[in-house]
Amino acid sequence: MLDTQMAAVPTLSLADQARDPERFAADLGGSFRRFGFAVVADHGVPHDLISRAWAETEALFALPKEEKRGYFVEGAGGARGYTPFKTEIAKDAKHVDLKEFWHVGRELPAGHRFAGSMAPNIWPERPEGFKDTFLELFKAFDTAGDRLLSAIATHLGLATDWFDPAVRDGNSVLRLLHYPPIPVDAEGVRAGAHEDINLITLLLGAEEAGLELLDRDSGKWLAVKPPAGAMVVNVGDMLQRLTNHVLPSTTHRVVNPPPERRGHSRYSMPFFLHPAPDFLIETLPQTITPDNPNRYPTPITAHDYLHERLVEIGLIKK
Repeated sequence: MLDTQMAAVPTLSLADQARDPERFAADLGGSFRRFGFAVVADHGVPHDLISRAWAETEALFALPKEEKRGYFVEGAGGARGYTPFKTEIAKDAKHVDLKEFWHVGRELPAGHRFAGSMAPNIWPERPEGFKDTFLELFKAFDTAGDRLLSAIATHLGLATDWFDPAVRDGNSVLRLLHYPPIPVDAEGVRAGAHEDINLITLLLGAEEAGLELLDRDSGKWLAVKPPAGAMVVNVGDMLQRLTNHVLPSTTHRVVNPPPERRGHSRYSMPFFLHPAPDFLIETLPQTITPDNPNRYPTPITAHDYLHERLVEIGLIKK
């Protein structure tokens, strides 16, 4: 872990998008094409809101185990509320991940057309203020994600608002992650090698060492450690499929810390930006070339694709 080389992922400023949208889109797209990852500063999520969210997250996971399990819905695939320690497993992994988490999704009005496929949120009785904090944070992530998708659209030669109808009622998920202290001889790692399912992931909390990406050029694991307050953004499998692998979804993991740090918790907050359940993931024509033929001639809805992947990682049982 200590000898792992750092990934040379550039740090971009989202503030540059307003000044020079073409340049920002080119820099973001270039980082994605090379690493599948980008580091984004000045993302617009308020620092005081983030600080409040960290405090609420720590308080939530400090609740008694029995109280947390009261918010776990058996058979629901972890869509909302609490998922206990050692539940999720990376595809093809031998050991379950050493983590517990909580999911917050989009609030839908009564009678919404996606009410049957997007579960309602589950809110804990404590910590006080949890619901207000995370509804506000969800909205802030949503706004930052829309701006990044606009840049991705520009990079791909699409209209800047191309993704807007796709994600307007998207099944996005804000995950609050707790990696508890672990023994020195713990089996498995905090998060096994995997790719994300969604369009893009916006991650806060990667300043704490542990996140690594698998470099396609060298085949080596590289550490990702953004500047304080910056966000790590990575391509998910839905965007990879949509772009015919022009924008690749990179394998990544969260490794265990060195022995002297294993008695400490690690927290992070990824926002998995999803399209609406009925969005058809169909290869963009401009990404199909003689050198890059269409890898996915059969389209699939975001809902069906998500279900397939949740089965693979053990959150939904066959």
